[in-house]
Amino acid sequence: MAIIAIIDLGSNSVRMTVSEYHQDGSYRVLARRQEMVRLSKKMGTHKILQPEAIARTMKALKSFKMTLKDYPKAQVVAVATAAVRQASNQAEFLSCFKEELEMDLRVLTGEEEAYYDYVGIVNTLQVPNALILDTGGASAELVLVRQNQAAHVISLPVGAVSISEAYLEKDIISAAGLFQASLALRQLFNDVSWLADAKRLPIIALGGSNRTLAKISRRQGQDIDLPIHGYHLSSQDATKIYHSILSKGLEARKQVPGLAKERADIIVGGLLPLIELSLRLVSQQVIFSQSGLREGILFETIQQQTGHQVVSPEPAAMTVDVDE
Repeated sequence: MAIIAIIDLGSNSVRMTVSEYHQDGSYRVLARRQEMVRLSKKMGTHKILQPEAIARTMKALKSFKMTLKDYPKAQVVAVATAAVRQASNQAEFLSCFKEELEMDLRVLTGEEEAYYDYVGIVNTLQVPNALILDTGGASAELVLVRQNQAAHVISLPVGAVSISEAYLEKDIISAAGLFQASLALRQLFNDVSWLADAKRLPIIALGGSNRTLAKISRRQGQDIDLPIHGYHLSSQDATKIYHSILSKGLEARKQVPGLAKERADIIVGGLLPLIELSLRLVSQQVIFSQSGLREGILFETIQQQTGHQVVSPEPAAMTVDVDE
């Protein structure tokens, strides 16, 4: 038996999962922590991590470190994604991280981030052919899965925070801002030639904004007891919920059941990549995953350390039913 703590330093949130795994490949989660810190907020065109955002992030990470005192033998793996990856002051941030937290931080490439998403999903969902979309705060990862294999992976420099700050900052989303945001996404997708091979495939969606869509849907229907991991919507229903959110001002969005108030200002931008891809690919179904980057790292570790395939828990055990 061994314990591993995986810290995911994202552009919008920081998350930590502490898990215990066994020689047979089974595991169980011992603790979960998450804080919304908006590390990528106001990075601007020069991609500078701002002092206030760094301070928020360090405060959250220090509280995570306090939690880790309960697991003194845990192996700690800390990774950073788009905000730190893109930052022009990355070296200064890494130095600050090392000095204040006394641990190393691995900055993932976009392709590594996409690959770990794939590992987290392919071990927990039975969808042999699909397009994976992980919409984060400052990037979106796409993986084309064919016969359970990652045929293509790419990371695009757009996410919930970056889209919202560039085009959708007003309380009431303007038609002009939405058009410009959609156009920017379409131009990015045009450059991904292999997306044509994903036509009509289901989209497996992860990331806080995408999972919020599932949470809103569950609150609207009679599905509140269904796990989010593996939850599915028709693309038509997903678009209907999106348009309902789009029609509301910021304060009204904060009152939507299932939508965390802290996410209300970026939810339209955060859902736009999913909506645009659904239209582009004529996809009929969206399947939601709560297994992604951290689980991918965990599963890789289990396979390397035990030589066994991961024994995944039931979807209900993977569902974290909190507003994130």
